[in-house]
Amino acid sequence: MAPAGTRNVGAIDPELRTSPVAEQITEELDTVQLEAPEDTVCYFNGQQFRNGDYVRSGTTVLECRQGIWVEIGPSDPRNP
Repeated sequence: MAPAGTRNVGAIDPELRTSPVAEQITEELDTVQLEAPEDTVCYFNGQQFRNGDYVRSGTTVLECRQGIWVEIGPSDPRNP
């Protein structure tokens, strides 16, 4: 669950820089980590976020982990 006050960043705009997004518990995360440049920041629609930051995109909470957005769960824990 994301901390209270997690910023809502909306949907991904393909025209703006956004770091790769991967599901937390899949082989996809390992693949994306190998393909992504090792970075300590993530970008979402051109905005920079630090490693460990959380954002809401639609109904999903994402966490920045070394330059990759990782889906960590639904933005509303009462409605998974």
